[in-house]
Amino acid sequence: MRSLAIVERDMAFFSARPYRSTIERLQMAQDTYHQPVLEREVVEFFASRPTGVIVDATLGGGGHSAALLDAAPARRILGIDRDPAARDAATRRLSPYGERVRIVGATFATMVEVIAEQQDFVRDERVVGVLMDLGVSSHQLDETSRGFSFRGDAPLDMRMDPTQGVTAAQYLATAELHEFVRLLRANGEDRFAGAIARSVLERQPQTTLELTESVERAVPMAARRRGHVATRVFQALRIVVNDELNELDLGIEGALSVLSPGGLLAVISYHSGEDRAVKFALHEASTGGCHCPYELGCVCGAVARVTLTRASAQLATAREVEANPRARSARLRTATKVGA
Repeated sequence: MRSLAIVERDMAFFSARPYRSTIERLQMAQDTYHQPVLEREVVEFFASRPTGVIVDATLGGGGHSAALLDAAPARRILGIDRDPAARDAATRRLSPYGERVRIVGATFATMVEVIAEQQDFVRDERVVGVLMDLGVSSHQLDETSRGFSFRGDAPLDMRMDPTQGVTAAQYLATAELHEFVRLLRANGEDRFAGAIARSVLERQPQTTLELTESVERAVPMAARRRGHVATRVFQALRIVVNDELNELDLGIEGALSVLSPGGLLAVISYHSGEDRAVKFALHEASTGGCHCPYELGCVCGAVARVTLTRASAQLATAREVEANPRARSARLRTATKVGA
């Protein structure tokens, strides 16, 4: 249950928008699948493209999409999500927009194929924007049966699409020690990565509680940092089970391919590994992949594909973080596709 302050804030925000009755705004404020972060910043970024199609490549519960649709009545949204529960929630939330919205079950790694299959909706191929809000949603964390969180006991699943792929428990059943240690270190679990990996692989946990106990057994109480001791282990498993970093590379490349000249790309990340990958991909696109020595200038003929909106990531305001603590770790990076 969200606090009264958050509900009142959401109601005030929605009341400033056209195209919503008071009852509809109240229902939306009370039935939020996932509270979108940096919502105002996203709406402002896409404000210069009030017509055409925006691809919400991580649709979730449809929060960002609703805000973007409210902000521009001639705009349309093509929403992509691999989680059936998210698509169901978004379908309910976005139903008032009718034919301005189409929702597709897919991953953003297949964005090029999705656009090709949805030409009757995209029509003139004017994809003017792509939004990617990475990571796990609040709803996925709160729904303990999905196995994303250490806050309850559930089967160790962690698949964003529960209809395909291997579960976290199945991954651990075949993982090699050195591979798992490397995965943990890549996700910031450095000092005790070896001990944790050995403890987990010896236990072969089948539930989130068993995984948590395996991690706790490997890390001395005196050495535990702020936050839950198993946070980074859960994060690392979720990332590998859903192939998130490879999906991210393919997704950004797909976004740059489908965007029309002058189209806008916005990517929100939540942990350092994601943000580094986004920063690197956008830097490569902004230089055309040029790696010529700075002193010599570019002699390889590389052509920039995007211009970066700003050098650093945009962060949530203190006010938003107070209302939605998840926004504390959010990083928004934006770019504009270079015109032909």
